Amino acid sequence: MNPDWIEHRRSGDRELLGWVVIEDDGFVAVDLLGRTRTDVVDWLTAEEALDAAGIGYLAEPYELLLDDGRWLSVRLTEVSPEAIKVMKDDWGAVDAPQLHFTLPFPMPARLRASKTSS
Repeated sequence: MNPDWIEHRRSGDRELLGWVVIEDDGFVAVDLLGRTRTDVVDWLTAEEALDAAGIGYLAEPYELLLDDGRWLSVRLTEVSPEAIKVMKDDWGAVDAPQLHFTLPFPMPARLRASKTSS
């Protein structure tokens, strides 16, 4: 994350939704995973894109590409400009071994939204 990025917070509860980044003669919306949500647009369009995205995508299932080439179902556990932390999705099993992974920000290509998510 660049210190020039401008935080965009949801009106009402002030929850951080992402950042608006100055680029060329306009702005780009960047979500909490560091993904661009718009091309270069005007300020209002960038804010609207972040408002529309919300934070619900953080609760969705994801998949992590392991070193052996397999995809592992994971859930996001922590997201910040310092790191993205995920854990193996154990579907609530209390006796399942917990596997945690720390990934760089922005979201790397080896992490993707699950193909089974809606």
